[in-house]
Amino acid sequence: MAKEIKFTKEELESIQNLQQKTNQLTANFGQLHIVRLNLEQQLEQSDDERYRLEEELKSLKDEEVDLIKTINEKYGAGTLDPTSGVFTPNQ
Repeated sequence: MAKEIKFTKEELESIQNLQQKTNQLTANFGQLHIVRLNLEQQLEQSDDERYRLEEELKSLKDEEVDLIKTINEKYGAGTLDPTSGVFTPNQ
């Protein structure tokens, strides 16, 4: 049978210290991963909102083009003062 060896108090403390540091580091990695997941989710939501707003802007621009086309067909080319509502035809 092999002879039993007992570690010194200092050696045991060193091992325990390393275990504590390893556990803390592992916990920190876990926390960092959760933070990254949350940030990636926020980025995805931000991208979705940006896409929605870009589509809304495109739709609004299309609506503007259609309105201008309708007004030009009805009144001809000219300038509109949006404050007073007065349209001045081009000469």
